[in-house]
Amino acid sequence: MRWLRRLASTRLTLVGMVLLAIGAGLSYDNPEHMPVWVLATPMALLALNLSAAIVVYPAIYRNPGLLVFHLGLLGICVLAAIGRLTHYEAHVEMSKGQIFATEAANDVRHGPLHMGDLDSVRFVQGPWTVDYTSRLTRGPTRSHVLVPDEQEGWQEIIVGDDTPMILEGFRFYTTFNKGFAAVLTWIPDEGEAVTGTIHMPSFPLFDYKQSNSWQPPGGQEIKFWLRLQTAYDIDGSWTLDGKTSSAKLVVNTGEERHELDPGQAVPMEGGQLRFDELTTWMGYRIFYDPTLFGLFISSMLSVLGLCLHYWRKFAHKPLATEVLYGRDNVSAPGVTHKTDADAPVQANQRNTVHL
Repeated sequence: MRWLRRLASTRLTLVGMVLLAIGAGLSYDNPEHMPVWVLATPMALLALNLSAAIVVYPAIYRNPGLLVFHLGLLGICVLAAIGRLTHYEAHVEMSKGQIFATEAANDVRHGPLHMGDLDSVRFVQGPWTVDYTSRLTRGPTRSHVLVPDEQEGWQEIIVGDDTPMILEGFRFYTTFNKGFAAVLTWIPDEGEAVTGTIHMPSFPLFDYKQSNSWQPPGGQEIKFWLRLQTAYDIDGSWTLDGKTSSAKLVVNTGEERHELDPGQAVPMEGGQLRFDELTTWMGYRIFYDPTLFGLFISSMLSVLGLCLHYWRKFAHKPLATEVLYGRDNVSAPGVTHKTDADAPVQANQRNTVHL
C-alpha cells in the first residue's frame, strides 16, 4: 500500500493543481497551436490522486458526506478530461435561406477523440433581429431558423446568444458577428448563369467599410460597396432588421463605377453582373461537449456531499456555552454551582470574577 499512499499524497495534489493552473493559462482563449494534453494530463493526475485518497484515508470513506463530496470531485476531473479530448468548436456564417453544410464551418478546433456527427446537422437560416440601445449596446438577438421536425417537415425556432440551438449534440449560439450581404448573379457571355452571395463585414461594428471584392472566371477583380439605409441610431434605441433595411450596391471595375438598385445589372468584360437583392447573414459559434450533463450531476453531488458533511458535523454538536462565574447561574454540563442562599453571609465580602 506504500505506492497507493504516495499516490494519495497531498503533495501530489498540490503538484496537480499547479500543473492545472499552468495548463489553464496556456489554453486561455483556446489557441490553435496548444494541444489539449496540457489540460487533460493534470486533470487525469488529479483524478488518480483523488481515487487513491478515497481508498486510503478512513476519514473519507467512513464519512458519507466527505465520500460523496470526493466522488463528485473525481467525476468532475474525469469528465473534464474526457470533455477536452472529445470537444469541438467552430464558427460559421449563414446567409438567409442558406442550408447548413459542414464545409461552411471555419476556425475548427476539436479534440483527438472527437466523434460527433456534424454532417447529420440540418437547418435553414431565416431572418433575424438585434436590439440596440444608446452607444451601440447590444441587446437580445433573435435568429429564426428552420429545423427538421418528426413529421419530415420543418419547424421554426429562435436562437440567441444564450439560447442555443441543439442538434445532434452540437450547440449553435449567435454571436456579435452578423451583417448584410449582396445576392449577385453572374451571367457570362458563354455558359450558364451563376448566383452567389457576397458577405460584407460585420454591421454595425464596421459600418464605415461595407466593402468586399470578387473575381469572375476569366475576368478582372470587381470591388463592391454597400450604401446602406438602416435604423442605425448611435444615441438612441433601435433594432437592426434586414426587412426594414435597404441599400444601393456600388460596383467598381478598373476606372468604371456603377450604382445598382436590386434587380439592376451592369455589362462587364466577359458577361453581366446583376444585383438581385440585399440579404443578411448571421454568425454562429458551434460547441460540442458530451460531458456537460455529467459535469452538472457531479457538481451537484459535490455540493450535496459537502452540505451533508457539515450538517452531520454541527447538527449533533451544540456550541459550548461559556459561563462567567458570578455573572449568571448557568452551569456547564456536570458542574454544580452553589447559590448565594447556600453560602454564609460575611461582612464586607466581595464577589471576585476571574477572567
